[in-house]
Amino acid sequence: MKKLGLLIPVLAVIAVMFLATPDRTYALGLEAAAGFWNQAPSGDLQYSGALGEGTKLDLKEDLNYDSKSRPYLRVKADLPLFLPNIYFIATPMKYEGEGTKDFSFTFGDKTFSGSVPFNSELRADHYDVAVYYSVPFLNTATAGSLNVELGLNLRIIDFEAKVTQGAISETASYTIPIPMVYAGVQLEPVDLFSIEAELRGITYGSNSYYDLIGRMKVKPVGPLFIAGGYRYEKIKIDHNDVYASMEFKGPFIEAGVSF
Repeated sequence: MKKLGLLIPVLAVIAVMFLATPDRTYALGLEAAAGFWNQAPSGDLQYSGALGEGTKLDLKEDLNYDSKSRPYLRVKADLPLFLPNIYFIATPMKYEGEGTKDFSFTFGDKTFSGSVPFNSELRADHYDVAVYYSVPFLNTATAGSLNVELGLNLRIIDFEAKVTQGAISETASYTIPIPMVYAGVQLEPVDLFSIEAELRGITYGSNSYYDLIGRMKVKPVGPLFIAGGYRYEKIKIDHNDVYASMEFKGPFIEAGVSF
């Protein structure tokens, strides 16, 4: 990732800004939640090989992928003193379907017959680890009602796409790390309710990846909370002969604890 070298100085500047912030305490804060995200796919995918440029396959029209509800897990730790805070999210993502094309098409090094059903699988599990600091003085100045977070996020994508038609099968797979910018905002007008937003994103060359999350959280009792919101991901990647321009979006619900 060529942009990693450009992103490292950004984190260094953020760290210098927040090392001495009075908003940091000696206490450790922890938030953990699990939920389900209804992932609606759209876009296209192609895999080139020795036969030339692969055929673009539409996720909905050609592969017949429907929305899928998948579990996810996230853990957020506010560390004491000058240490950066840590945010981890695990997001499974998998689709399967039976599709057809009116004409023969290529996927990787294989040619598949037109007007004959074929099966396909797409897996794009991803894992995020962000390190961030809160904007100094803002939380104190707003009496704890507003917090803004800035940092860097590393996303690991475990990608696999497979097409099978009878005895013919072709698979594209790779694991790729993607450094991204992270920003988060939490608005808590009252103790029992808050509104949150998160952004992870990067653009480099012809590639781009954006992940936006909006969340409303209610705290009914003690450290417990329930939340719901909407998540939108847009990915455009050209890597290892795989070109993907895809979107995944939909509502989610979650429950967790916050200390």
